[in-house]
Amino acid sequence: MTARPIILDVDTGVDDALAIAYAVRSPELDVLGITTTFGNITVEEATRNTLIVLEKLGSEAPVVAGAAQPLTRTKSEYPRHIHGEQGLGGAKWDEPKRRALPGDAADFIIEQVRAREGRLTLVFVGPLTNLALALRKDPGIAGLVEQVVIMGGAVRAPGNVSPYAEANIYSDPEAADLVFRSGLPITLVGLDVTMKTLLPYSRVEAWREKSGEVGRFFADMAEFYIDFYEQGYPGIGGCALHDPLAVGVVIDPSFVNVERVRLVVDTEGETLARTAERPDGEPNAGVCFGVDAERFLEHFLSRVI
Repeated sequence: MTARPIILDVDTGVDDALAIAYAVRSPELDVLGITTTFGNITVEEATRNTLIVLEKLGSEAPVVAGAAQPLTRTKSEYPRHIHGEQGLGGAKWDEPKRRALPGDAADFIIEQVRAREGRLTLVFVGPLTNLALALRKDPGIAGLVEQVVIMGGAVRAPGNVSPYAEANIYSDPEAADLVFRSGLPITLVGLDVTMKTLLPYSRVEAWREKSGEVGRFFADMAEFYIDFYEQGYPGIGGCALHDPLAVGVVIDPSFVNVERVRLVVDTEGETLARTAERPDGEPNAGVCFGVDAERFLEHFLSRVI
């Protein structure tokens, strides 16, 4: 089996860290690089966290820093109550020993797409700013990517930052608008399916008991995230696996059911950042509306720690 080359774009909080672990520990994937952006935290913190996670996993995957701000807006506040003050929940960590590669994420994306025409999958689990910047610099890459899998949006489900909007799209709606109008082959893994997944507390506690330092690190992260979920959904007993599901869809597309629809991104007004279906025009995205949550969870757990 030939591993599928991917670039993973992250704003590394807790579920991004779990997605990174899932990706680098899955032989079906060849992680050519991990690009970082603002979102859950600043881009500098996301880059540091990504390097910390990779070091814990023993992975030398290249890391390239990207956007510090949205395309047209200014972001100065970050949801630190969700992923912890530093973005890694309650985990303890030391500064990473290595640094990000020189250069910019958008340029790295363009370079890798051009080097592997039609054979590269892009997986975005944070705001879409790096991809939008790459498209602005080189619109032709839209026809050269095999697939773009995006964790973002809420099409037939309520949002999580407003009744309409999901957090990644809300962080840079103009970037999302550009991406959805680009002609890229998009698969959207949004709240329609990610909120149907659950990482139970009991499974996380097992990491601490059987997987040593790495298990404790990931358990301390995930338990903080679960505590956040308990505040919003008392008795839920776990947390949604938003970003890992996007990676899972690349590994095994049969985890989800997909419908081709036409989507637009609202960039103003009360419905800012809504990913809305439109009955007119050609479909521009495959949207995941169903998920085999239990099978996905077991696969994820078999790989990640």
